[in-house]
Amino acid sequence: MARQARLDIPGALHHIMVRGINKADIFDDDQDRALFLERLGNNVTEGKCTIYAWVLMSNHLHILFKSGKEGISSVMRKLLTWYAQYYNRRHHRSGHLFENRYKSILCDEDEYLLALLRYIHLNPLRAQLVKTIEELDSYQWSGHRAIIGKARNPWMDTEHVLSQFGTTRRKAFYGYRKFMREEIGDDQTKELRGGGLIRSQGGWSRVLSMRRRGQKEAFDERILGGGDFVNKVLKDAEDRQLRQLKNKRAGRTIQMIIAEECRKRGISPVELKGGSKRRKVSAARSLIALRSRDELGLSSAEIARHVGINTSSIIRSIERAERRSSDAKHN
Repeated sequence: MARQARLDIPGALHHIMVRGINKADIFDDDQDRALFLERLGNNVTEGKCTIYAWVLMSNHLHILFKSGKEGISSVMRKLLTWYAQYYNRRHHRSGHLFENRYKSILCDEDEYLLALLRYIHLNPLRAQLVKTIEELDSYQWSGHRAIIGKARNPWMDTEHVLSQFGTTRRKAFYGYRKFMREEIGDDQTKELRGGGLIRSQGGWSRVLSMRRRGQKEAFDERILGGGDFVNKVLKDAEDRQLRQLKNKRAGRTIQMIIAEECRKRGISPVELKGGSKRRKVSAARSLIALRSRDELGLSSAEIARHVGINTSSIIRSIERAERRSSDAKHN
């Protein structure tokens, strides 16, 4: 069966899982881990993403984050491509480092944020790398330490996490630690690595109960959430893809968008592609980038190849265009 396309919806909560090929290690030592985290922080900050939880194990990792306007693909592609090249170079190896493509499950934030947070941060304890919550407090390669205030990861949104447990920091810390302890020793730990009907309903017994009552629920292996959430996600994704497909089938191209915007502003495509920083040219470039993303579904890297600036500058250009559009609507 052909694998389904990844659901990459901006502003959605994603549970990302990455594994080493043939279950091999992807981190050999603390230098590998530290450099991976440094690059992760840079990439999610650039992509305007929000990280709530993460853990690095020897042969796999988990990240729970809300994607920015660019979605997850750009961030993860840059991160994993860079790390694989770094790792192979440093450890004198060649070939693939990761098992296939990374796994991404789009999740209902209201329903699963806290459950996934706990599931991810208890990984070292389940793997018996640590024996107790107190030992987990000192485990360096997990977002748990940042939430309890023992580490600083500026690219994590610890405030949002703590706000789920109390109105003061003291109450929030207490509530979070109590929540983390509740799962320890529970043999019925809910599996949260994927989507689909069974996981979304909390187990096979719930699915059987629904079927006995004649109830049907929409589901998708790429989504962790109830039927209404699944239907909304799929409709949003389909609407966006249909608009972009319609434009492409009509012959729309980025070259046409460039020509239109340059003509409107009386500037030369040569100047645009030459990297000019004139205000008029920069404004045109921003709108071209925004339209190319929204109308054609092009990535920042694809757009950058046509407009004379690098990928990170494209991301900033799109942000400027969005701000100008938002300001115009409110004026």
